[in-house]
Amino acid sequence: MSCTLKTTILLTDLSGFAAINEVYGEAFDAPFPARACYEVSALPKGAKVEVEAVIAISKEP
Repeated sequence: MSCTLKTTILLTDLSGFAAINEVYGEAFDAPFPARACYEVSALPKGAKVEVEAVIAISKEP
């Protein structure tokens, strides 16, 4: 989780943002990754939340 640079969170109901924010604070340490959060009309398979993450990895020589 410490290699996460940015997340995009999709919610089918933005009223769930407070709960997502709480979980986000438990999952990540400061400084927190950049984040965008959007409400969408639907997600695949009836999901209520989808999270996309951009993660940095390093290759050792």
